[in-house]
Amino acid sequence: MAWASQSGRARTSSKNPRAFGVCDRCGIWYNHAKLKWQFDWRGTSLQNLRILVCDRCYDLPQEQLRAIVVPPDPTPIINARVEYYQADETDYMTVGTGTTDPLTGLPVPSTTVLDMQDGSALNTQPVGNPTGYTQNAQMPLVMDTQWAVKLPLLSVSSIGTTVITVTCSSAHGLATNAQIGVQGLSNNLADGAYSITVTTATAFTYMTNTVIPAGSLLTGTTNMVTMNMGLPYNYVQIPQTGP
Repeated sequence: MAWASQSGRARTSSKNPRAFGVCDRCGIWYNHAKLKWQFDWRGTSLQNLRILVCDRCYDLPQEQLRAIVVPPDPTPIINARVEYYQADETDYMTVGTGTTDPLTGLPVPSTTVLDMQDGSALNTQPVGNPTGYTQNAQMPLVMDTQWAVKLPLLSVSSIGTTVITVTCSSAHGLATNAQIGVQGLSNNLADGAYSITVTTATAFTYMTNTVIPAGSLLTGTTNMVTMNMGLPYNYVQIPQTGP
């Protein structure tokens, strides 16, 4: 009949007797020489846990318990030249507190002065005819007003000032600061692109750069149309750039 070994997994030899030992984990007998110490990582080195285990119970040291060795900082040098980040990050455009722009929400410093390329101050200018304007280089209006809608002109006249009065034969449908393109007047100094000021449902005025002699300016070739010219930031009227 079968019977269990009383020596566990240890081997017995009468010619070469060896001591038995019990595995500290599974409790089975082995030859003491077959048992080995269990090690595991503690910091940067392996530590003996002081238990003897068999091959089946032995755990490889766990790398996740091993400390990460951070390399040392570079050796400092003499007379180093470091970037002056404090000066680099100084924003000289935000001088003073100022007010807040209602469109962008950005602060508008009260002490900031912006200059044009030629050195002149960027201030509000009179409205008038931009130099070099051509009626073909206009952008279309959007929404309910179409591009290049010809206005039904009844009269275009000057009273001897920079103000030109336009009267239409029917309602023009424009609002103050709407833009028009004008060509073919008897005095070409009144031609150009202008922002208008509405006076009645059928009349409006616009202002030129120079004084226009009094009289009628309407001719058979006059063409006055609605338009939309891009404006500089914070402008509501076409700025005067001519003489």
